[in-house]
Order: sequence, then C-alpha cells, then structure tokens
Amino acid sequence: MTFQVPVIDITPYVEGGAASERARVARELDDACARVGFMQILGHGIPDETVDGLTAAVDGFFGLPLEVRKSYRVTGANRGYSPPKSESLSLSLGVESAGRMNDFFEAFNIGTEARSFLGLDLSEDDYGLNVWPTQVDGFEPAVLRYFAEAGRVARTLTRIFADALGEPADFFESLTDHSIDVLRMNNYALPEGAVTLDGDLTGMGEHTDFGLVTVLWADQVAGLQVLGADGAWHDVSPVDGALLVNLGDLTARLTNDRWMSTLHRVKPPIVDGGIVRRRSAAYFHDGNVDAVISTLPSHLADSDACAYEPILVRDHIKAKLAGSRQGKANAAAVREAARVRAAGSGPVTPGRARPGSPPEPR
Repeated sequence: MTFQVPVIDITPYVEGGAASERARVARELDDACARVGFMQILGHGIPDETVDGLTAAVDGFFGLPLEVRKSYRVTGANRGYSPPKSESLSLSLGVESAGRMNDFFEAFNIGTEARSFLGLDLSEDDYGLNVWPTQVDGFEPAVLRYFAEAGRVARTLTRIFADALGEPADFFESLTDHSIDVLRMNNYALPEGAVTLDGDLTGMGEHTDFGLVTVLWADQVAGLQVLGADGAWHDVSPVDGALLVNLGDLTARLTNDRWMSTLHRVKPPIVDGGIVRRRSAAYFHDGNVDAVISTLPSHLADSDACAYEPILVRDHIKAKLAGSRQGKANAAAVREAARVRAAGSGPVTPGRARPGSPPEPR
C-alpha cells in the first residue's frame, strides 16, 4: 500500500458539531493513530495572523548573530537556545548516530513554568523558567499567542483521543491539568545553496516524541521523514493550512502500542542539489510531571502481555532528555531502539486492531 499521512478535519470538535460528526472524526483519528501514528489536522482554528506572528519571531531570533543567540543557552532545563550540533536525538532512544555526528538544527524552547500552576507544590526543576530575547521586537507576545493556540489544539486532540479510546470525556484532564508543555522552534542551520554531502548528514536524528501528543507547524519544505509499516522512510510535508500531529511514547504506552509513537527524523532539506531553509515549531503536550502512565485495561486482552510497566512522567522525560541533550544513551528505550535498528530491513508491525468502533462522543 502507498504510504500516506491521513488528513483529518477536526472542525466538529473545535466548533461544537453534531455528535455524529464528532464520532466520525474520532473514528478517523483512531484509524490514523493505529496505522500511522501521524496525521494532518485541518479545521484547527489557529488564525493565520497568529502563525505569521510566530514565523516573524522565529526569523527574528535565528537572524541574530550566533554569539547573541548563544547568550540564551540555559543549563539544566529544557529551555532557551540549543546551537547546531549540540544535541543527538537518536540517543534519546539509546542509539548512537553513524559517524557520531550530532544533529544539524538549532532550536529555541519555551514552555509552561511551575509557577504557572498556583496552589500546586511544583518544582521548576521539572519545568524550567523561560528566557526571552530582548533583541527581537514583539518576540514574547507573538510566541505566547501561538503557544496558547497550539495548547488549545493539543487539548482538543486529547478530548478526541478519549472518545476514540472509549474513555470518559475528561479522561486526559487528570493527566494533563499541570502538563509539562514545551514549544520548540527549530531552524535547520546549514547555509542555503549548493552542497556536496560526504556522509549521511542528519538535520534531526531518528526519534520518537516523549509525551502524549505533538502539534507541529512546519514550512512546506522537504526534510521530515516518517518510518512506515513497510520499514522504509517516507517524506512528509503539510498540505495547505494543516498542522502535522503525531503521538508520543506515553500514548503508545496507554494503548499497549495499538496506537503508534512513530519514529521520525529530519534530513537536510535539499532541493535540486541545493539546501533550502526549513523551519518548524513543535508543541509537545507531555503530561503532568507526577502522573503515572499505565496501559489502559481496555487494551489488555487476556491473550496479551503488557508491553510496558507503569512509568512516572518525570522519570520518562528525564531519561529522554538525558539522551538528546546530555549524550547519555537511554537504556530504557529498548523497544524504540530496536525499531530504529530495523529501519530499512523489512516491515514494521503496525498498531494492533481492537474490536469495536469508538462510541458516540459524550
């Protein structure tokens, strides 16, 4: 079968459509999550001017001199600036990249802070304090506007997840009401123009995302690749107006891998022998730091073994970040690492089917 990332219009959930229309969306999403783990979302409701504000802020920051950008590095927190070649995302899976070459992207991260949640005894060690570039006019308000909209989309998606999985409508609220959410703005840092590659250069290494769901805005430029069930890497580019959405490891754990946390990577965006610029902004909806993620009882048939032990979100995120940002291979990512090593050598088992269809949304 030809590899395809499904396109799903979530307008019935965004605008309060009829129950039958929401049920159709939930079925489409369930199918996409089980077969691919990636989808393209239309009808998300993020205004064009909000996206334009984000891209202007991204261009402004990454247009600053490198030494200025480096002044926004943050030690010990998933915040601020990451220069090119400072990370190796494949190590978050316990896999060292060929040639030991770190990833050719630069990034700037902001996210929720512990102090955002009044009345809860949370630590900034688990969240992180944001830093804001003062050299780019309007950077903070533009990025925060997009952050709020992307968070709304992520919460809408988990509402659809609940319906698709046959869980109560508020199921994910107890897992996400003080979620560690991060917006990572990426710039693929090789200079534009003609290039001769003398090896397997990596824009962003093979990885799965850490949390529940990722909402991605990206330029319509080649580079993003998804590992299909056929064991091959496939190019993915958003259709007009779409956001790319993929599941993270924690959702795969909830569903005993029936829904897929799909491996993906970014290769240098080369068009007609030359490198072109590629930007993206990924909103990671990762769950509460103190939430325990266990496989849903509905996804543990009598004949199935539990794929995963229960895990604390804090421990899972810490192990993943130690791989990508500190160079420590994640020894716990045994299943994910095996999928990376098998890429290109044969078919990958897609998510297992579960009897029945998602019920009418509540």
